Amino acid sequence: MSAPDLSTSYLGLKLANPLVLAASPYTKRVENAIAVAEAGIGAIVMHSIFEEEYLHAEAELDQTLSRGIDSFAEATSYLPETGVEAPSPRRYAQLLSSIKQAVRVPVIGSINGSSEGGWLDYAEMIQDAGADALELNVYYLSAGSSSAAEVEDTYLKLVTAVRRRVKIPLAVKIGPFFTALPAFSQRLVAAGADGLVLFNRFYQPDIDIDTLSVVPKLNFSTSDDLRLPLRWAAILSPQLKADISISGGVHSHQDVLKSLLVGASTTQLAAELLQMGPSRIPLILKDLEAWLTEHEYDSVEQLQGSMSAASVADPTAFERSNYLKALRSYDDRLP
Repeated sequence: MSAPDLSTSYLGLKLANPLVLAASPYTKRVENAIAVAEAGIGAIVMHSIFEEEYLHAEAELDQTLSRGIDSFAEATSYLPETGVEAPSPRRYAQLLSSIKQAVRVPVIGSINGSSEGGWLDYAEMIQDAGADALELNVYYLSAGSSSAAEVEDTYLKLVTAVRRRVKIPLAVKIGPFFTALPAFSQRLVAAGADGLVLFNRFYQPDIDIDTLSVVPKLNFSTSDDLRLPLRWAAILSPQLKADISISGGVHSHQDVLKSLLVGASTTQLAAELLQMGPSRIPLILKDLEAWLTEHEYDSVEQLQGSMSAASVADPTAFERSNYLKALRSYDDRLP
């Protein structure tokens, strides 16, 4: 019996397997991206451009270079040395281009922006750098009086504007905190999204009780975090004419299989590789292939979506009734 076909399609791109490097520090150096590609990853998502970071760096650089310009017009050497190379979307595009030339897998750019103008400029620059696709990592925290409809419209305007500017495929990475996620997802696809990434992990601030200060805190995901995107992928995949990629909680071949079963095309890994290194990739692929062979699947495609809400005998297992069952599972454990 021949080995099962692990290939999949994502955003119109043919991938050798469903493992995708999620946006992470791995792409900040070309040699690290090469190591991940050589280990067998199916595609690479670049680390995100954060618009605020570049705008802040540009403002600081402009202020530094402007200091003293009225002193002597001839004294060009008076301009100070900054000592630090400011971040730049152009350098990001150059890095993406270098990685694209160095690896044989699709390379996907990533933008985390805060204004329509910034998103459009960066999107076009990433396309021109040779990216195979673009992931819009949308994180808009409504901490004021904006209504749910206004927040959704902000997302939709960004997606519509970027779709008009670039021709490469678009994926939109969103969070789970929407009142009516299926309806909103359908609107994102109608606006031009070729795929959705479930979900953006929101890193919550913590409180230092000794210094009485708010501090950032980063915790790696675990496989338990997979349950939320699994549920929504199962519900959304039959409803959308778009690909779904699951991000957050993918650490093993079991996690990959669960994601494929509910209808995802790909799974994105970051925490597992940051903790264990690229050597985990061939091990996950080997275990994935062994499971498919043992269960007599010829391909990933044959498996995909077979446990989505449209395919299982009881689709309410992904809905409210399952909540009650989970709570009642503790009834017999009490004395």
